[in-house]
Amino acid sequence: MAPVANASKSSKRLPPAIRRKALIERVQTNLFSSVPNTILTLLCIIALVLAVPDLLRWVLVNAVWYSPDGSACRAPDAGACWALIPEKYRLILFGTYPYEEHWRAALACILIIGMTVICGIRKLWSWQLLIVWLIVITAAIALLYGGILGLSVVGTHMWGGLPLTLLLFVGTVLGGLPLAVLLALGRVSNLPGIKAVCTGVIEITRGVPLVTVLFMAALMLPLFLPDGLTINKLMRAQIGMIIFFAAYAAEVVRGGLQAIPRGQYEAADSINLSYWKRTRMIVLPQAFRIILPALMNDVIRAFKNTTFVSIIGLYDILGATKAATNDPIWVRYSAEGYLFVFMLYFAFCYSMSRYSMGIERSLSARRNY
Repeated sequence: MAPVANASKSSKRLPPAIRRKALIERVQTNLFSSVPNTILTLLCIIALVLAVPDLLRWVLVNAVWYSPDGSACRAPDAGACWALIPEKYRLILFGTYPYEEHWRAALACILIIGMTVICGIRKLWSWQLLIVWLIVITAAIALLYGGILGLSVVGTHMWGGLPLTLLLFVGTVLGGLPLAVLLALGRVSNLPGIKAVCTGVIEITRGVPLVTVLFMAALMLPLFLPDGLTINKLMRAQIGMIIFFAAYAAEVVRGGLQAIPRGQYEAADSINLSYWKRTRMIVLPQAFRIILPALMNDVIRAFKNTTFVSIIGLYDILGATKAATNDPIWVRYSAEGYLFVFMLYFAFCYSMSRYSMGIERSLSARRNY
């Protein structure tokens, strides 16, 4: 029995060796596959060796982490002035929201982020999650606006920072995905009227930049409303972002619909399924498996597109950072403030990207199995 045990032990050591060999092969293929690639790789390594030490000294070694009046940041040998963050983090994260009510904005952010993490657990995926999402969004809006449970009313014109960014992003995705599916189904429909309307909405929206859509929603939409009917600026911006997201996502969904083999439709017709049952039970589940990577790109882009609302006077986290760095004491250290926002955006977008890659690998493994 001893030789068998030794053989099993040696076999367990094989995967790491294989992985190391695969890593070496990838490095050789991607970095040293030819003379030009080798020269470019060596030049990049030299540039990193020259730049990284100075960058580390500026970011970490000589950085100033705390200085209420910013005087330490003005020393000749001072590096990055990270003291801006502890002094202005409330303005950066919550914008012009009333200072004494920041706990409400923080709680709204925790609710939305927590719900997003829960949605990352695939075992919990069901249609009930949509109801929970609606409850969470309603609770977050109620916290921010107030007027109930003794909370003071805070108008939407005072919302800003991270809560506004998260609300716009979640509202865009939750409202835009169903609209994207309807537009995609309409564009591949056999009914000429529905197909023409859906195609027109998609092509017109995709033919203009988001800035134009936001300006139309903020400035032109009120002109078409009946007298006495008004929609606040935040809601108009949200509608514009939903339509813009839906137009781009609809083309992704349409690609998934067209990638489904014709036999799937014929099989559904053979068992006498109605159009909506066929779409809900057979077509859309397969289409979403196909389009997941491309659709996740649009979702991440929707998160980054929230920065455009600052153009129409809404202070998302980027606009709030700009306002925070307008202080004469800290204006010269705006780069540190924007680097902080960059790290926040990177954390959110990278997390979504990695999660999407995990789902894609899982679906690929199932298909191979």
